[in-house]
Amino acid sequence: MKIEELDKNFKLTEIDRTDVKLYDVREAPFTLYGHEEKESDTLFRRMPSDKAAAVNDGVKWLHTNTAGIRVRFMTDSPFVAIRATCPCPCLMPHMTAIGDNGFDLYEDDRFTGSFQPRINQSGNCYTLPNTYEKLIELKQQGLHTITVNFPLYTNVSSLLIGLQENALVSAAPAYRYEKPVVYYGSSITQGGCASRPGNSYQAIISRRLNCDYRNLGFSGNAKGEQTMADYLADLPMSVFVLDYDHNAPSVDHLKATHKSFFDTIRTKNPTLPIVIVSAPEARRGSAYFEPRKEICKATYTAALAAGDKRVWFVDGSDIFHLYDPEMVTVDGCHPNDFGFFCMAELIGKAVKEALDCSES
Repeated sequence: MKIEELDKNFKLTEIDRTDVKLYDVREAPFTLYGHEEKESDTLFRRMPSDKAAAVNDGVKWLHTNTAGIRVRFMTDSPFVAIRATCPCPCLMPHMTAIGDNGFDLYEDDRFTGSFQPRINQSGNCYTLPNTYEKLIELKQQGLHTITVNFPLYTNVSSLLIGLQENALVSAAPAYRYEKPVVYYGSSITQGGCASRPGNSYQAIISRRLNCDYRNLGFSGNAKGEQTMADYLADLPMSVFVLDYDHNAPSVDHLKATHKSFFDTIRTKNPTLPIVIVSAPEARRGSAYFEPRKEICKATYTAALAAGDKRVWFVDGSDIFHLYDPEMVTVDGCHPNDFGFFCMAELIGKAVKEALDCSES
């Protein structure tokens, strides 16, 4: 017997109606965010393939994971459906299938539901389908702004949106801050291990502040390479969040790269607000994290001493310090949803100040 037979709330609602019209999200009036558009193949990407390959093999592999990519539109359809194709579905033991491979939906920035893939079972073997579909009934009638967040840890080659035939569909309003907040960092930046995409800390901040963002977190592979700094320095952005010390191979490596990485961004962007974040520590005073935090803080202090008035520092040891690791992480390292809420609280405060500064 399957769980959906025991509890109807676990039943997946597929597209089983005849009044559905499918739209390709790459076409107007749909607007994609956090996506690199200048590519010829079908995969959605977070940065150009040649730039990713020049950084390291990990970034080359991970840049097609769709963390932070969103599609936005307006509709008065009473439901929204998707048909998604994920060529190589990912199933990690410490993340939900929705966080790895699913999409979630926000209706006027309020969470409405998740598009989760069906897990197939054959004997003791579990697999995910390459293509799946699901339909979500909206909470209220009328015209709404819809945001669909892409998966955090898998590749997507196609996403079709299903709306009721003859329903109105139009472009969503632009974000208040149209230049994105750009985040560069580790697996935590990429979204590990949020239960669903909309619970990554950047997505939470985006909804609160009505700001676009780009997620350039690369699990285990954000090592502060000069090639990455050069690429980031040329991006249009309203705020830059520098958060890679978790992936630096050693304290010496971090010391050799952190200030120069900051300086590369600052030289190309003399008035850009920059937020420096040290790794969130599940246990305050860690012998591993403390020396790294001091290096990050030294970059901040040096910037202040040089007269930089558009730089902020978020002490990672302050993010979780009120809570036991069991409350904020899934494994002592990667945040759960509450952990990401805590990150959004503290980092979001700095991002808001930075955005306010960018308008002055």
